[in-house]
Amino acid sequence: MWGDGEAYEPYIGRWSRCVAGEFVRRLSVPAGAVWWDVGCGTGAVTRAVLEAADPGRVVGADPSESYLRYARRTVGDPRAGFVRADARRLPAPDGAAGAAVSGLVLNFVPEPARAVAEMLRVVHPGGVAAVYVWDYTQGGMELLRHFWDAAAEVDAGAGPLDEGARLPLCAPEPLRLLLRGSGLAGVTVGEIVVRTRFRDFADYWEPFRGGQGPAPAYLASLPQARRDLLQERLRASLPAAADGSITLSARAWTAQGTRPSR
Repeated sequence: MWGDGEAYEPYIGRWSRCVAGEFVRRLSVPAGAVWWDVGCGTGAVTRAVLEAADPGRVVGADPSESYLRYARRTVGDPRAGFVRADARRLPAPDGAAGAAVSGLVLNFVPEPARAVAEMLRVVHPGGVAAVYVWDYTQGGMELLRHFWDAAAEVDAGAGPLDEGARLPLCAPEPLRLLLRGSGLAGVTVGEIVVRTRFRDFADYWEPFRGGQGPAPAYLASLPQARRDLLQERLRASLPAAADGSITLSARAWTAQGTRPSR
């Protein structure tokens, strides 16, 4: 479901980049720190760290070799390195980093508590562990909300596949409880809202054909007639401006905490 960098970027990657810079700036990690970007994907958070945080080193870890190839090719900064690794088993010594961050990953890790525990393990006492996830609930991530609402109109079986219905870590309190339960201190939760502008309907629709993520995977499973019907429902329901452009909002929830001294 996740693994093709070229298909991911026009679908979710471009919107993740809009969030990543603000996310990194809010962390106030000292310059020169070592960072781990857990589930780095195509490198959106890694690039934001390099641009906004003046790190000494950033290590991006991801299980997808395709995503890592994309990140290595496009990041192009000698302070960045990338390794193939599971978020639940990071190849880093205890306390080796000043910050461990993860963007749009925890909902897709089989054991998110283990991933957060690993992030805590790799930062030194006083170091920061922080995450962000999309708000998949009603109205939070309009790009997907419109898709699933239209899908439910043409297919009664679409409802349970909606990320908002089946991914638990898309609201503030579950995130807060996850980070606290993993041993982080001083946990705080916030939000970042970005505007997602599409040139026209094709700019919105075509990335869904790339197979990256639950909604595109669902679309690929439909017979052609049902896909065409869903496409037309979306075309009719999206709020297009006079020039054909479509502007939607996307909200991400952020959570961060520090590794206790003892």
